[in-house]
Amino acid sequence: MSLADRVKAAKAADVTTDVQRDGMRQDLRRKLHYKVVEGLGPSLYDRQMTDAELKLRVMEMLEWALDQEESVPLSRADRLTLLQEIADDVLGYGPIDPYLSNDDVSEVMVNGPHSVWIEHEGRLQKTSTRFVDATHLERIIEKIVGQVGRRIDESTPMVDARLPDGSRVNAIIHPLAIGGPYLTIRKFAADPFTAVDLADNGTYSRAAMDFMQRTVEGRMNVIVSGATGSGKTTMLNVLSSFIPDEERIVTIEDAAELRLNQYHVVSLEARPPNLEGKGAVSIRDLVKNSLRMRPDRIVVGEARGGEALDMLQAMNTGHDGSLTTIHSNSPRDTLARIETMVLMSGMDLPVRAIREQIASAVDVIVHLHRLRDGTRRVTHITEVVGMEGEVITTQDLFLFDFGMGIDPDGRYKGHLKSSGIRPSFSEHLQNLGITLPAELFEPEPFERRR
Repeated sequence: MSLADRVKAAKAADVTTDVQRDGMRQDLRRKLHYKVVEGLGPSLYDRQMTDAELKLRVMEMLEWALDQEESVPLSRADRLTLLQEIADDVLGYGPIDPYLSNDDVSEVMVNGPHSVWIEHEGRLQKTSTRFVDATHLERIIEKIVGQVGRRIDESTPMVDARLPDGSRVNAIIHPLAIGGPYLTIRKFAADPFTAVDLADNGTYSRAAMDFMQRTVEGRMNVIVSGATGSGKTTMLNVLSSFIPDEERIVTIEDAAELRLNQYHVVSLEARPPNLEGKGAVSIRDLVKNSLRMRPDRIVVGEARGGEALDMLQAMNTGHDGSLTTIHSNSPRDTLARIETMVLMSGMDLPVRAIREQIASAVDVIVHLHRLRDGTRRVTHITEVVGMEGEVITTQDLFLFDFGMGIDPDGRYKGHLKSSGIRPSFSEHLQNLGITLPAELFEPEPFERRR
């Protein structure tokens, strides 16, 4: 055998040895993980134990379990690293813990124990992260939902919850999840985006920001619309920040996500049914109850059913300045969605009556879209003008200019531009002492689409 062949064979042997060593290390990690969880049992979730006490117990159990294993020789550095990895796994949220602490990651999607995806700076990426097995993933899910007093098992295999930092969690397990369990975590920034932040990162223009602030201060009813993940909740939070401090605000959500800094905020959260299928409190129930709480403003996290009718009635009976979000693909689709949701309320209303209610209640639709470059932009700010015959009439006040093209990095060059049309409620705002300067609506030339 030549020297080159011997070197090649030696390298191959080293690679094989590394693979075997890595496999043995993973087996050891799995064994230690199970021993710690089995040994500590319910004490892992003992709320009377401080974090420091729990970590000490976990490290002691790990040291003991590792001393019992002699199959894999470890250096002191490897031993400390392995202990820390397993401790983080047991005490935190397992392999996804680093992504939850990374501010650049906005969403974590676990498609079973061996497939973890993240949304990083607006783009989906597959990671090399893996859970030990489905049982390991289920244990992490149970820990997450258990922290907020919820449970997940075969009788209730689907749950919505939130982490202590406000991040939204959805989990679904066997028998509904084929190949699962599945876990989706949508993170929210520790320091919420402000109106200026969104203007600086190009979500909307400064003129649009000024217009929306004056619109909210003038108690116009605003709908924030868009597809999943387009930034509706962030925009709703920003619009809500424009509400004056002296007004009483009632927020209604499935899972509390809005973070308002005003002094007089009452937050309500819907409740799912218990194990017997009783005790559920819906968004619609809370909207009805909020009308008896003397609100100046009602802010609903998302309207997706019969509560749309109650929102319209509230907007039309003196609760001006209400805000909510709706899933839709365009401002025109938003109106159709509201119409459909009103019909879901069970009230047998003629279509014309529903449309008249919508036209009378809704003043402005702010529509967002997540573009192909991963950015979230306001693409329409549309005024609902009224009725012409059987049709609700609208006019676009601001539009995103897609015709400006794409830069070499694949990002859209366009931005939100005024269409040059002043809203029909300008005079109403003027009577309230809120002016809409003419320069807000100075039209910019739109680039022709290539």
